[in-house]
Amino acid sequence: MTQIHSGWRIERYQPAMAAEWNRFVAASRNATFLFNRSYMDYHSDRFDDCSWLAFKGGALRALLPADIACDDASGEKVLRSHGGLSYGGWILPGAHLDGGDLLDIFEAATDTWRSEGIARLDYKPLPPIYAARPSEEDIYALFRMGGRLSEVHLSATIDLRCPGVFNQQQRRHLAKASALPIAVEETGNIPEFMDMLTACLRERHDLVPVHTAAEMQLLTSRFPENIKFYVSRLDGIAHAGVCVYDSGIVAHAQYIATTPEGRRLNLLTPLFHWLITERYAERRYFDFGISDEDHGLYLNRGLNRQKTSYGATATAFLRYTLDL
Repeated sequence: MTQIHSGWRIERYQPAMAAEWNRFVAASRNATFLFNRSYMDYHSDRFDDCSWLAFKGGALRALLPADIACDDASGEKVLRSHGGLSYGGWILPGAHLDGGDLLDIFEAATDTWRSEGIARLDYKPLPPIYAARPSEEDIYALFRMGGRLSEVHLSATIDLRCPGVFNQQQRRHLAKASALPIAVEETGNIPEFMDMLTACLRERHDLVPVHTAAEMQLLTSRFPENIKFYVSRLDGIAHAGVCVYDSGIVAHAQYIATTPEGRRLNLLTPLFHWLITERYAERRYFDFGISDEDHGLYLNRGLNRQKTSYGATATAFLRYTLDL
C-alpha cells in the first residue's frame, strides 16, 4: 500500500527497483557499499526483505534497508533495520533534505507501516563515523516520535587524522615481531583465511563466522575494491589475518584471526601497524568493531582493552525501538 503525507509517497522496495536503489546509494551522503543490493541480497533466502523508498514530486529522496520479522513473544510483525547488516537507518541524498523533511518521511512511513499491520520498528542508525557529512536527522525524528534507545554497542575507532599511539606493550610486541622474518601482505587466498578464522573463533569463543568461505568469495567478487584480506606470514604460513571492509571513509576490521603461534609471537601487531599507518592511512577512520555481547549488556573488557591498545577510542553503535 502507498501512503502520501505532506507530499511524501512511501513505497515498498521491489526487485525491479534495484538499479534506481543502487544509483541513490552511490550518491548518498550516509551510505556504504553494504546498502548496495548486490550485497544486501546475497542472503535473501535468510531475510524477508521489507525495504522502503520515499518519493516527493516524483523524485526518490530516501531509502530504508529493512526486513520483516515476527516477535517470538507477542507474534507481532516487527520492521527491522536489515538483519543481515551491522547498521541501517534512512539513507539520505547528498543535499537538500533537512530535519523537517525526515520528520515528514517518518510520519508518512509509520502510517504506511501501521496499515501493513506492523507493530514496531527496530532501527539501527548508521554510526556517524560512516557518513560523508553529518546525517543524524533520524536521531532527532526518533526522539520526536517517542522512540527509545534499546541497545548501545561499544566499538573501538582510530581517527586517522589525529591517531592515538600504540601503548607500551604493543610497541614492545611490534619491535619483537618486526625482528622476525615475517611478511605482511594482502592475500587472495580466502579459504586459507577463513580456515584460520574458523579455528580461532571455535577455540577462543566457541563460535563460527557469520559468513562462510563461499559467501566471502562471492562478496569479494562483487566488491573487490571494498573487501580485502591481509595476513602476517612466518615461513610462508599465515598466523594472523584481518578482513577489511573499506567504505572509502572507514576501514573496518570485519574479521580478525590468529593461530596459537600467531598469538604467541604477537604477529597481529605488525599487521595492524601496517594497515593503520600505511595501507589505510588516507581513510578518515579505522574501526575495530564492537567488544560487547548480550545486546550490549556485557562488555568484554579484555577484548576492548586490546583494541584500544592500538590507539583507538570509543564509537557507540546505537539501536532504537519505535512502537507504531
